[in-house]
Amino acid sequence: MISGIINLKKEAGMTSHDAVFKLRKLLKEKKIGHGGTLDPDVTGVLPIAVGKATRVIEYMTEAGKVYEGEITLGFSTTTEDASGEIVETTPVSDLSEEAVDLAMSAFVGKITQTPPMYSAVKVNGRKLYEYARAGEEVERPSRQVTITEFARTSPISLENGRAVFTFRVACSKGTYVRTLSVDLGAALGYASHMSALQRTASAGLELSSALTLEEIKEKVNDDDWSFLLPIEYGVADLPHVELTSADVTEISYGRRVKLETSAELIAGFHEGKVIAILEARDDLYKPRKVLI
Repeated sequence: MISGIINLKKEAGMTSHDAVFKLRKLLKEKKIGHGGTLDPDVTGVLPIAVGKATRVIEYMTEAGKVYEGEITLGFSTTTEDASGEIVETTPVSDLSEEAVDLAMSAFVGKITQTPPMYSAVKVNGRKLYEYARAGEEVERPSRQVTITEFARTSPISLENGRAVFTFRVACSKGTYVRTLSVDLGAALGYASHMSALQRTASAGLELSSALTLEEIKEKVNDDDWSFLLPIEYGVADLPHVELTSADVTEISYGRRVKLETSAELIAGFHEGKVIAILEARDDLYKPRKVLI
């Protein structure tokens, strides 16, 4: 069985599920999963876990994400991105960079979002996009997310009643960047949507080193498996603690150990290898997942 983490560069037009399906066929490995869904139109980093590494998928999914994209003020769409139909138009004639930057800064920190109707969030057993396609409206559950950075990265282009600029956002799991774009527009008094998006970092993986499916296929054909990263990449966002040989022995038997840390959840390492995921229990640490 092959095992490891893949830094996949997802291309537009495919779902995260499509990417996993194609990799299963390509690698001839059934045990494959992804660490954080990307919408079909969104490109960029999609962490993939193969074989034994699937045991750390949940920690890859929980990790923070970084996106770079584009916001268009002037009209909104049904899907909150460029793929939807126009819902409302509010021409923009004048907009200062100072006003945009001030409005963006107000979103940094913990905020509450309402997921878009065109999303995979389930309500009463059905996905929201299923209601949306049927022309039905349902009450959507709000969620709290954390934005650690939300900044404009280009001058504002004003043309044909629209204001367009690029941005960068660093955020927690579950953040809808589409909704963030719409809420920013509302704060500025305009209908808006997210007109482009790319995930540039996730679970410690960077876009600069990501590979497309075609590039991975070429490597497999050449019997080059260097694209399979160690399982340690899957726990990059967890606090790391070095374990002694005695700790490793105790953990291998499922026993609790005393560690010099105060974090609730940690990745225990020994000689550069991740040994286990451990969780705080009173003044000791209990193995949640043993990875050796």
